[in-house]
Amino acid sequence: MKLNSLLVIFFLFTLSFNVHSKGVYQQPEEFISQAFNAPTPKSKVFWIDDEAQQVIEQILAHRFKKMRLRYWQQEAETVWILEEVGKESLITVAIHIKDKQIAQTKVLVYRESRGDEVRHDFFTDQFKSAKLKDDLQLDQHIDGITGATLSVRALTKLSRIALWLDNHVTKG
Repeated sequence: MKLNSLLVIFFLFTLSFNVHSKGVYQQPEEFISQAFNAPTPKSKVFWIDDEAQQVIEQILAHRFKKMRLRYWQQEAETVWILEEVGKESLITVAIHIKDKQIAQTKVLVYRESRGDEVRHDFFTDQFKSAKLKDDLQLDQHIDGITGATLSVRALTKLSRIALWLDNHVTKG
């Protein structure tokens, strides 16, 4: 078995134990292979340097303690699987970026007791074609959902981070 396959299996195994959730909606490798319309490419690692740390913490408005982030890339497309706390629990989100704009956003795991409307296409489709402006904001408005304000903010922040990260790994 390849190391990449072992890492995916380990990630999924640990994810399944951490899910005391309301719902697991899609497995990461399924999202990744659908995004690239091909078998899952080998994952890559983005090491968090001082600049990345500063930008991510600015977007999140809190400390970010990871040293690296795993992503998948094929040419000018990347997929990022990121997590952020909504109100009390982590939300796991996959973000597919193609040509410097969001192609798809998908909530993979939702662990909160309320606000899971953010997982539906009517909400996540708002992120399609969004780009990152120089001030680290999205170039389009994202409508909120009553009762899911913190989950909406979490997905918006993760989208901004994914776009910034994509800009740094797909320069050119």
